[in-house]
Amino acid sequence: MRTLLLTLWGALGASLLPLAAQQADVSPRTQAMQTITQERARAIVGFLADDDLQGREAGQRGARIAARYLAGELQEAGIRPLYADGYLQPFEACARERQQPARRWQVHPDSIALFKTLPAHRSLRLANVLGVIPGQRADEYVVVGAHFDHLGTDPTLQGDAIYNGADDNASGVSAALQIARAFAASGQKPLRTVVIAFWDGEELGLLGSEAFLQRCPFAGQIKGYLNFDMIGRNNREDRPRHVVYFYTAAHPAFEQWLRRDIDRHGLRLEPDYRAWERPVGGSDNASFARRDIPVIWYHTDGHPDYHQPTDHADRLNWEKLTDISRAAFLNAWDLANEVDY
Repeated sequence: MRTLLLTLWGALGASLLPLAAQQADVSPRTQAMQTITQERARAIVGFLADDDLQGREAGQRGARIAARYLAGELQEAGIRPLYADGYLQPFEACARERQQPARRWQVHPDSIALFKTLPAHRSLRLANVLGVIPGQRADEYVVVGAHFDHLGTDPTLQGDAIYNGADDNASGVSAALQIARAFAASGQKPLRTVVIAFWDGEELGLLGSEAFLQRCPFAGQIKGYLNFDMIGRNNREDRPRHVVYFYTAAHPAFEQWLRRDIDRHGLRLEPDYRAWERPVGGSDNASFARRDIPVIWYHTDGHPDYHQPTDHADRLNWEKLTDISRAAFLNAWDLANEVDY
């Protein structure tokens, strides 16, 4: 009997060795992905969507607090600012006096100079938040971004007067911030330089991403852009794993990556894959797509609380938000490290 038990134990031990070795030899990519958690998502969204930030309206105090919070988070994670003068990239937006036609906000220097010749014009001081993870190649870049502004408040509303914007777009900001931290946690220098961007003024017309690209000295060297806008809700309660995955059709590898990683890591997502020749609609991805920069954009579709004061954190699907953030980190890793796509 003792001999039989020793034989069985030896066979069992041998069968467990490959599994133990596999668990001990987890790749930096996978280990970094696992730092993305529901708890961190709740903390980030909870701060940004709190009533004290008054809906994070572009140019207002709540948005300025949000920008400084994000800069502090990047600094604490050991991610340095993109530019030497700090994490904040200030820019001005101008528009015609509000009773005039063509009142759209503009950030191009020529437009701003024209507005300033008018008897009356509107002006806002805004700021993107930009961090960088230097890569081995100094001439190739990848950008991961999400807008942090929302709609502010409306004192004429009865009851809840704050547009908290938990899904739009504190959810997307939480993904981009966790991805930044995951890159830092990996301990590996990516092939391409990764820019982490939090855009101001998206709700006024993609102002932050436009201002960034208009003055970006390496805009022509951006290999890809990964965007998040509203990734925390269920469009239908009977489809809790639904997510729309927009991507530039000329890069089918983007879809192949997500399919592979869902299977490999057991991510609980059921993507609606939407290849688009030039994904110019909906969000800051448009600023990049118009310049023919390849795009991946995660979105979980509309819902009744879109642009309503009821867009609160307690309505988010935290499991889905976390799995989207993990899947997107793997996308970002591939954007930054795959030699060809």
